[in-house]
Amino acid sequence: MVPVQRLGAFGLAALAMIFTVGMEAQAGDPATLIQAKLVSQIKITKPTADHTDIVTDGDVILLHKDGLMMCAAASSYAFSNTYSNGVLAANYKNRVKDAVKSFGFGHIPVFGGGTSASDAANNGCVSRKFVAGEKFWITGVTPQKDGILISTFSDPYPDPSGNQTRYYGEIKFPFAKGAVPPPDDFAKTVFEVITVVPSDDKGDQGSQQGNQGGQPAQAAAPAAPPPAPMPDIAPPPPPADTPPPSISIGQTKAQVTTAFGQPVKTAKVGVKEIFYYKDMKVTFTNGKVSNVE
Repeated sequence: MVPVQRLGAFGLAALAMIFTVGMEAQAGDPATLIQAKLVSQIKITKPTADHTDIVTDGDVILLHKDGLMMCAAASSYAFSNTYSNGVLAANYKNRVKDAVKSFGFGHIPVFGGGTSASDAANNGCVSRKFVAGEKFWITGVTPQKDGILISTFSDPYPDPSGNQTRYYGEIKFPFAKGAVPPPDDFAKTVFEVITVVPSDDKGDQGSQQGNQGGQPAQAAAPAAPPPAPMPDIAPPPPPADTPPPSISIGQTKAQVTTAFGQPVKTAKVGVKEIFYYKDMKVTFTNGKVSNVE
């Protein structure tokens, strides 16, 4: 009986180990769980392969920290940034490495007289610094062994040559040493830097409900006696049939609102402005209709 009892204890220990491993596998990789948490709250934008246009619109993103650097779409490498201890900073050392790689493939000219990391990085790509309050898009959320990498993409802005160009970059959110925080806690850190622009779909509810819960309403005045009945008036003739409103490329915002009324909500990123109607989305570029969905 003794060998059987020992074998039984060993078997229980083995089962416990298998159960523990199974639970850990079911829990999933922490970085992947964080990625899933962020993607569930941010609709990703899909750009073209050459970063010159947008294939599928995602959420408009608002920046809350100064100093986000992005490279022009023509650059072979995105500008890398890191957020740590409440500070968003460009990784000029990494940018130098990217510039050297590009130089090796003949993409950029020889660095001029500059010898600092920032000189080399600026020679490596046409860049733009984004500050708090500006808006852009998110094109990817990538888990890494030591953090989460978020890819950024802008609307067109004038470059030093006067041409309209889009910019793209990366923000690294590193994990604390020795431990990966829970997805909810890590998402709060990400949202210190970027948040989704909220939809303004409440209309005038705030002003209409402003007196609710405040001072009690005054008593209604006594009702006045009903006026004497008016003689019957013949109804007007029915109006002539009017064609339904239409919209076309090149129309102004005034023409669109005259035909369709005010939109349910709007979003603005760079030179692009989007009007959302109940069953239609109208995109304006430089104040004129450029797309209707």
